Amino acid sequence: MLPTWQSGIVKQVEEARPGTRRYWVELPDTDVFHFKPGQFVTLDLPIAEQRNKRWRSYSIASAPDGSNIIELIVSYLHGGKGSAYLFDEVKEGSVLTLRGPQGIFVLPDNLHNDLYLICTGTGIAPFRSMLHHIATAKPIHNGINLIYGSRTVTDLLYADEMTRLEQSIPGFRYLPTLSREEWNGRRGYVHPVYEELLAGNNQATFMICGWRDMIDEAKKRLTEMGIDKKAIHIELYG
Repeated sequence: MLPTWQSGIVKQVEEARPGTRRYWVELPDTDVFHFKPGQFVTLDLPIAEQRNKRWRSYSIASAPDGSNIIELIVSYLHGGKGSAYLFDEVKEGSVLTLRGPQGIFVLPDNLHNDLYLICTGTGIAPFRSMLHHIATAKPIHNGINLIYGSRTVTDLLYADEMTRLEQSIPGFRYLPTLSREEWNGRRGYVHPVYEELLAGNNQATFMICGWRDMIDEAKKRLTEMGIDKKAIHIELYG
């Protein structure tokens, strides 16, 4: 059964980088918004006559904290009616209609295998939620690798947070890689990074979030390396 629709009040809007904004949304009819890290909410935006053409889903970027405020992060998509509405019309005090939480892209019940979190762009949102949850709840876990592909340094979202989490979560590695800028870190796309790290270790769990081309390529490469399809979990954007 789907969650019911409710109103959310935009409490704060902040530019994360050019073309990407963070939205903090309060749910006044809910004392505590319960969700699992990795889940999403669906917004009903006034951009079309048919309801299902008005719906846009966004991963919750914040971790459960006992409050009724969640964070969403949205990139402007040229030609995208949903992002255009959010960027042009939604400000602090705006009221949104949403439902959630929804989705099964959540952490495994146990974290005994190494965990590979692979993403590009705003695909980092569900992983940010998961990592802050792990930092707070401190579940027993094995190694955790966040492999984050971006074009340039300025495109990296939550970079300072991820660096701090690397210091506070045992066994966590933050591995950003840039495709269009020279820097002191890793260069290129995400795929060679996890291929290098795996080095024959097939006892791992993979969570991949982003656009279809990246996800399809990652699934192909991982299965060719002998990874069981059941160990690969995806959240498709767009």
